[in-house]
Amino acid sequence: MATVSSQAAPPAAPQNSPSPAPAPSPAPAPAPPALTGRARLILIVLCAAQFMVALDFSVLNVALPVLGADLGLSPAALQWAVTAFALPSGGFLLLAGRIGDLYGRKKLFLTGLALFGAASLLATLAWDPASFLTGRALQGLGAAMIVPTGMSLLTTTFPEGPQRDRALGISGTLLSLGFTVGMVLGGVMTDALGWRSTMALLTLFSVIVLPLAPGLLPESRTPERPKLDVPGAVTVTGGLLSLIYALSTAAERGFGGADVLVTLVAGVALLTAFVIVESRSAAPLVSLPMLKRRTVAFGNLGGLVTFSMMSTVVFVLTLYLQETLGLSGFLTGLVFGVQGVLSVLAGSFAPKVIGRFGARRTLVVSLFGQGLLTAAILGIGATSGAIIAAVFVSLASMCHLGAIIAYGVTVTSGVPDEEQGLATGLVTTTQQVGITIGIPLLGVLATTGGSLYGGVRTVLALDAAILLGAGVVVALGLRRR
Repeated sequence: MATVSSQAAPPAAPQNSPSPAPAPSPAPAPAPPALTGRARLILIVLCAAQFMVALDFSVLNVALPVLGADLGLSPAALQWAVTAFALPSGGFLLLAGRIGDLYGRKKLFLTGLALFGAASLLATLAWDPASFLTGRALQGLGAAMIVPTGMSLLTTTFPEGPQRDRALGISGTLLSLGFTVGMVLGGVMTDALGWRSTMALLTLFSVIVLPLAPGLLPESRTPERPKLDVPGAVTVTGGLLSLIYALSTAAERGFGGADVLVTLVAGVALLTAFVIVESRSAAPLVSLPMLKRRTVAFGNLGGLVTFSMMSTVVFVLTLYLQETLGLSGFLTGLVFGVQGVLSVLAGSFAPKVIGRFGARRTLVVSLFGQGLLTAAILGIGATSGAIIAAVFVSLASMCHLGAIIAYGVTVTSGVPDEEQGLATGLVTTTQQVGITIGIPLLGVLATTGGSLYGGVRTVLALDAAILLGAGVVVALGLRRR
């Protein structure tokens, strides 16, 4: 039997009273504007140039013994095949970025492409050590022009927000992928076609990219034309050249050599002088107020650590897989090939993560993730561990990609267009120095004293600790105030 409520029912509403308006539904978030066909082509050209330079960092590494035997380079002199490129590519970055700001980024980008292509051809056809090392040094100088101006053209072409985040995501992915692909291609091409094919590949890249760039890329420069800060240019370029030489040479011979110690001290002294010069210059090469921006300072710190620590992990795991486990170069390449595939996946969704959670939070979480996953590689054994190494270095590289893209967005966000060359010059200098310093500072511990296996584990533990410590410092430095 049904029950009837004892409460009186509310009176019926009059027929002519208006019904209450429904609550407005939240407006959907506007979708980021799609890239036009021309914008896509510009992005392809700029990213292809960045990929080419990243490829050059590693494509020759596996070929060095064959190259040395062919050209008559002694084992002690083989390091110059790498150092001859690293010195100008890292030393002239800030200067090239500022020249592009003042006199035209497109002009300097095209000049760098042409120089890089001609230098790659010279290295391909090299007939003795001098001609080869000259080609490598000119490649490095061309790269110093391409990288900061290419990044500046990217950040000034794509407006701050989803479009720029997406463009930086693609660029960062290809940068990391180029380094990994270079390691794999270097071994395969050297075995099949000889070491000269690695330099010919770079020549081919520049021949394809250079004709497309003039008609596509917009010219951009600062509206004012202040005088170039010559004292600042001399001190920062000399300081970076000295520092990169010292660290690159220490990777081969340790820090005990007189030339290493002298250039290390000279590098620190010149960079200190650079800071003093910039504080007194009317038109400084590097704006000290920009360096005091928390986003610039702590963003670049995160970038420096993620690059240096990942390059170190790749170096020591290459030794572990080949020397300790006895894997062939081909199988070792497959391990890093998996890393490259996952890096591409990470690069595709990193901009969406940044859009959802912000670049600062993404950078911090990525540093912690890379550190924890690097620590997980300590599970490798003295007789087995290739699968552990492959899985965790690949996952760590995904966090590494997130950190690369997030720190680029962090550093360049909020910077006016006239200073984008400076900001991206700092970003790319951080990349080059990071790739350079990791192996000399930590990687050599794997090969000095004791067993290689024990040395690799020591390096991995220090690598993870540095990443986690940097994550804490960057998190504190980038707290919103």
